[in-house]
Amino acid sequence: MSEVFTFSRRSGLLGLGVALGAGVAGYVVARSSSAARGKGLTTAANGYGAAPTEGRRLAGLAQVPVGGGLILTSAPIVLTRGGNGTVHAFSAVCTHQGCTVSSVRNGVIGCPCHGSRFDAQTGAVLAGPAPRPLPPIAVVVRGGDIYTA
Repeated sequence: MSEVFTFSRRSGLLGLGVALGAGVAGYVVARSSSAARGKGLTTAANGYGAAPTEGRRLAGLAQVPVGGGLILTSAPIVLTRGGNGTVHAFSAVCTHQGCTVSSVRNGVIGCPCHGSRFDAQTGAVLAGPAPRPLPPIAVVVRGGDIYTA
């Protein structure tokens, strides 16, 4: 004999509730897993670029305007210089999807891909969708040049 399956509103709502609950639980678990966290500087695809070698010359101090910045796409590093002349360096790879930032204006580092914006002095996220700040890179100024520390 063949059995007939009847679909009721109650079974449909119950199935929808179970699927929705499982989706929310999966999202929470995935968001807090170690796979969702940033990788190290030497991680491959969509890491934050290769770790710069120590003591490598990046640019002349005069190339980084006060209140602005310089993007080194070959490194990839963004150098910024505050109003007091302090030089900061960050990875130039956006923490959202790995695009290279494209501008430094008015104290803001901008990503062209999805509009993320970062503070030019701290690398902190000012506007998403980037989930994390730009990783800082230690630099020193010697004899009018900027080097990795």
